[in-house]
Amino acid sequence: MDSSATDRFDTGRFEASRDRLASLAYRMLGSAADAEDAVQDAFLRWQSADRERLKVPEAWLTKVVTNLCLDRLRSAQARRERAVGTWLPEPLLDGDPMLGPADTFEQRESVSLAVLTLMERLTPLERAVYLLREAFSYAHAEIADILDISESASAQHLHRARRRVTADRRRRAGSGEADPASARRIVEEFLAAASSGRTERLVALLTDDATAVSDGAGVTGTLRRYDTPGRIAAVAGAGFRPTPAKRRLVGGALAIHYARVNGAPALLFTVGDQVVGTVAFDVTEGGISTVCGIAARPRLGRLGEAWRRREHGTPLVARW
Repeated sequence: MDSSATDRFDTGRFEASRDRLASLAYRMLGSAADAEDAVQDAFLRWQSADRERLKVPEAWLTKVVTNLCLDRLRSAQARRERAVGTWLPEPLLDGDPMLGPADTFEQRESVSLAVLTLMERLTPLERAVYLLREAFSYAHAEIADILDISESASAQHLHRARRRVTADRRRRAGSGEADPASARRIVEEFLAAASSGRTERLVALLTDDATAVSDGAGVTGTLRRYDTPGRIAAVAGAGFRPTPAKRRLVGGALAIHYARVNGAPALLFTVGDQVVGTVAFDVTEGGISTVCGIAARPRLGRLGEAWRRREHGTPLVARW
């Protein structure tokens, strides 16, 4: 095989792994743009590597991408950007290949906005171990090789990560996740109650320990958090009530669509074919446990592109 044919073959091998690598990088970084950059950096390293000596190319690529992500998470710039109270993950529309595998509960949970946010409590190494084990089912021996640590250290990092992430999730999940049809009905009820200002109905739809977070459209630079059903209901009632000032702010009358974002039921707010905000929900059998509002434009780029490529269906609210 001549050199050009070899290059094409090796490029094809990389491309066959691209979606998997991107889904790993997205889970690590919580940003589609940063994930794409990490995968592209891995491709450059792949091109310059002595590929004939790589016994398991997929393992080598996983190691490279994981360590590129760790470098990013440890950088001074990342620490500033992801300071407590200022960072939320970038939402992705269901069906985006960057969301990656969704065959198991652990894989689906690891890409939820709530868990991506909770993982900010972990050290970069704990985050890597947690994702490689929970979302990609790597054995501790494989993780140890990828991260250049011992198997016992991998097990310890996983134990700490699970304690920090899953304890909170299980407490909030309560009696279990709601089925998709029930989740949609509850979200539609939330929209109707919030739009009409029925605070008591909103409180009834929330679990007792419900929390909400909003990026405030990125205006203030800090996140807004609400930790009681009464406060969440009051804020939602004010936020979902249409006014001429809000329409001027977003550039016209909004439509509100039901969608699924990062595996969770969500509302998309659109002007024409432009997504200007999303609110995602965690819905359990006991009600809505978390509400996450994202409207900062830099966080909506990839989701908006995916939305424009799809058939939208009938909106829940045609003119808000």
